[in-house]
Amino acid sequence: MEVVEVLVITSLDDECIRQITTVSPKINLRDVSGFANAEKRGDFSSREQFDAHLAEAEIIYGPDPPKNVIARAPKLKWIQTTDAGVDDFLDSDIIGSSVIVTNTSGITAISIGECVLEMMLMFVKKMPLCFQLKQERQWKTFSLTVLHSKTVGIVGLGSIGRQVARLSKVFGMRVLATRRSTRSATRTRNVDILFSQDQLPQLLSDSDFVVLALPLTPETNNLIGEEELLTMKPTAYLINIGRGNIVDETALTRALEENWIAGAGLDVFVTEPLPVESRLWELPNVVFSPHVAGEIEDYDLQATRLFADNLRRYLSGKRLRNVVDKKRGY
Repeated sequence: MEVVEVLVITSLDDECIRQITTVSPKINLRDVSGFANAEKRGDFSSREQFDAHLAEAEIIYGPDPPKNVIARAPKLKWIQTTDAGVDDFLDSDIIGSSVIVTNTSGITAISIGECVLEMMLMFVKKMPLCFQLKQERQWKTFSLTVLHSKTVGIVGLGSIGRQVARLSKVFGMRVLATRRSTRSATRTRNVDILFSQDQLPQLLSDSDFVVLALPLTPETNNLIGEEELLTMKPTAYLINIGRGNIVDETALTRALEENWIAGAGLDVFVTEPLPVESRLWELPNVVFSPHVAGEIEDYDLQATRLFADNLRRYLSGKRLRNVVDKKRGY
């Protein structure tokens, strides 16, 4: 029986290990998370042992693979990352190789979609003001508004964008969206108007909430800059749950300080953790979370179940789920 060498480079509990090993008796699983974590800390004292395992690896499962993985793992055929985004490790060597890369896109879509709605509700219900008044022990009444009949523009209609669209429709919102493959304005499920990428300015100018739900690629880097922020309504809010670098953070800070837009809800930033000197900490029209929108309690198990399903597909010669287009970056 031909053995399939699987390297696990992340710490997993017993149930996750069982999910992998019970796929097939062909699988020889090696847990090298200790070596991988040591390298990330800059400790290369076990480099020789780690390289010996990498040299035999056919499949790697975990977050970012080791540096120079293509040269160090000559038998490697497939990387299953435990993340949805691959921008952190998708270098020219991996892109130019025949190694298949798959991600976990979709497993946190519900959680992140809920976080988007949470931020929108915080703004229309003035929750930052409520928190402030509570801290100050002040009792002041004020008027509120509703999400119903507001327009949300979703930039990137992938698994997360579709969840945001679905939830927004529950609240009676008008939904606009862009999708890379769309060539002209049309309709799709839970979306009133689906725009092409070059129609982004129209989406920005029509939306009360603009939600960035797309991966970081060379095309989306600094997609939202000064011009785009000035295109938005002064009463609109920007919500980013994609990647920090999709937005020009300097331009966004200025837009928030000078009230080009009403506010921003952020789960991602250019530099993480957010530097203590960032003015975003102090702005009253900003709500944010520390890149935790996708942190669900059973994430490791859900990711491993996806990997186990892909392992079965791999062994039977079927197409894998969530195959990344390495040239596009997602």
